[in-house]
Amino acid sequence: MPRLSEVIAALDALWPPERAEQWDAVGTVCGDPDAEIDRVLFAVDPVQEIADEAITLGAQLIVAHHPLYLRGTTTVAASHFKGRVVHSLIKHDIALHVAHTNADTADPGVSDALAGALDLRVTGPLVAENNLGRICELDHPETLSEFAARAAKRLPTTSQGIRVAGDPTMIVRRVAVAGGSGDGLFDAVRAAGVDAFLTADLRHHPASEAVQHTPLGLVDAAHWATEWPWCEQAASQLDEISDRNGWGLRVHVSKTVTDPWSSHHNSGAPN
Repeated sequence: MPRLSEVIAALDALWPPERAEQWDAVGTVCGDPDAEIDRVLFAVDPVQEIADEAITLGAQLIVAHHPLYLRGTTTVAASHFKGRVVHSLIKHDIALHVAHTNADTADPGVSDALAGALDLRVTGPLVAENNLGRICELDHPETLSEFAARAAKRLPTTSQGIRVAGDPTMIVRRVAVAGGSGDGLFDAVRAAGVDAFLTADLRHHPASEAVQHTPLGLVDAAHWATEWPWCEQAASQLDEISDRNGWGLRVHVSKTVTDPWSSHHNSGAPN
């Protein structure tokens, strides 16, 4: 049975912390380096529901994509919801490790997992300088509407579902994908000459400018849904490391939906 420090070293080899953006907060949040690990839970968000799931599962380590303390803190008091997470984890000897933007730019990384979930063929990075996002090809052309339906079918269900901008009948052959917030990548998307862009968190003005600027199809999914496939990919990577080292780890992926949006209502016609 490996110690936490050995498992963390393996995770850091997959997603080197030095590849994280300067503003990011990655690495181990809590945990005893000498503690023995035999069960690991992967999740997108280190929220209380995931901590409770790890407790029930008997996991000694949570690997989360999103940081618990992205902007720092001066307290871990249990009177605050983040502090309650820390207290729950420490009380039950559960470590928390975060791989965020260092997992976004890994190879394979978050966008590779997103492309894989939709059965897209990756041809290269969207932004070569930092290996962010992916340019992909479809096995056969689809309309934008059909491609959006593919995303809706293949990605986890959320209340947002899939939003689409652009001509639904336009033909899509090449797409750019970026897990998580992607509207800062429009310059790279336009330079790539793709037909459509699948990402999350698209804001009004960047999206409006993108479809006015070029005949680009936009497919906007929930942030959590575009990053959850990484959990399955990452769990598989750790499984392989465990088998190679004879660790015997039991690796799980949380299916708890931690997307913050809980319901959706279509707007009616104006009165």
